[in-house]
Amino acid sequence: MVPSAPDIRTVSEEEFPQWFRALRAGFLHSREVSEEEIRVRRDGVIPERVLGAFEPDGRCAATFRTLPQRLTVPGGARVASLAVTNVTVLPTHRRRGLLTRMMRKALVEGKERGDVCSTLDAAEYPIYGRYGYGPATWTTEWAVDAAHAGLDPRRSRPDEEGARIDLVDAEEFRARGAELHERVCALPDRQGMTDRTERWWKLSTGEIGWPGRDSTRPFRALYRDADGRPQGLLTFTTDENWEHNAPRVNARVRDLIAATSAAERALWHFLLSLDWVATVHSGPRAPDSLLPLVLPDPRAARVTTHTDFLWLRPLDVPALLAARAYPVSGSLVLELADPMGLSGGRFLLEASPDGADCVPTTRSADLSMGVGALGSLYLGDESASRLRELGSLVEERPGAAALADVLLRTARRPWAPDEF
Repeated sequence: MVPSAPDIRTVSEEEFPQWFRALRAGFLHSREVSEEEIRVRRDGVIPERVLGAFEPDGRCAATFRTLPQRLTVPGGARVASLAVTNVTVLPTHRRRGLLTRMMRKALVEGKERGDVCSTLDAAEYPIYGRYGYGPATWTTEWAVDAAHAGLDPRRSRPDEEGARIDLVDAEEFRARGAELHERVCALPDRQGMTDRTERWWKLSTGEIGWPGRDSTRPFRALYRDADGRPQGLLTFTTDENWEHNAPRVNARVRDLIAATSAAERALWHFLLSLDWVATVHSGPRAPDSLLPLVLPDPRAARVTTHTDFLWLRPLDVPALLAARAYPVSGSLVLELADPMGLSGGRFLLEASPDGADCVPTTRSADLSMGVGALGSLYLGDESASRLRELGSLVEERPGAAALADVLLRTARRPWAPDEF
């Protein structure tokens, strides 16, 4: 007798503790969790967006969750995205199509809801291409030797006249930081950033927590311009490292965003000028961050991590392509193949600096690719010409890949600072 396939369904309140334990086991963490942590975790999810695969006896074999998200696209517009997270399949149930079934259900519901794309942070690179996702942003981390950076600690004040940096408490940081983050997300060159909910800020500042969660209390700083308006924020922790009876403190950045380059330069200078700090660990940054070139000696910074981060999958191709900005005028016909059968077809993009339209068409294609390749191109980081060389894109009309690069690539690389 062939055993019944696990049932894919929305997780009930009674099933959530088992679902959460299965999630932990899927990521090779202990299934032992406190009731308080389960309660806090449950309070942070949208119940109808929590999926599980359940055996007939009620055991949870796989987990999947989505949340609403606003994604900044080139030009500063923000689009509705289906953010995918908490994806696991227990080792005892892999290679049975459970993830495919959960993914299809979530993507169909997201498209019906009006989400124009889907995003995720891929724990494993090979998995998500088969569902139409492509890597859209990359992230880089540096370790900076403060003593060799070449900065003069006697000149650690901001360059802007009247500007200042203040250490603030969690309450002020949350209030001022949330408003600043909204402004930064709306800037035209911050593509890849996503919104931060009220719950995100409460978790970040420790108002919400649970036993076992990292309780290290960070320092929080705001950069204010001459009018007193916050233009940058910084959160960092320090350790108690001493060597040969001398302080060799590590400062680790948890969060640094800025609305102006002056604010970002000042915050890096402030952090690297702190007495006792020997090494500054930058945390995830855009690959073309002001680091390390903001330093008089950029060789003081060494790359410790460079990897893909945010993956993007188109759901509503016309709406997605019409939402972003384009530097010049041009038209392209894109033939898109979708492994999930949701967003494929042939589309005409008519773009200009004044706006864009995208509609289905029967015209001959200029470029042919999978929707995952479009996901990689969309935020401006990837090159159509490189994808052509890789065999991930077919140029049906000579010069179309070069035109796509002119239309789609951005002056600054996209960056997604937040996990979700």
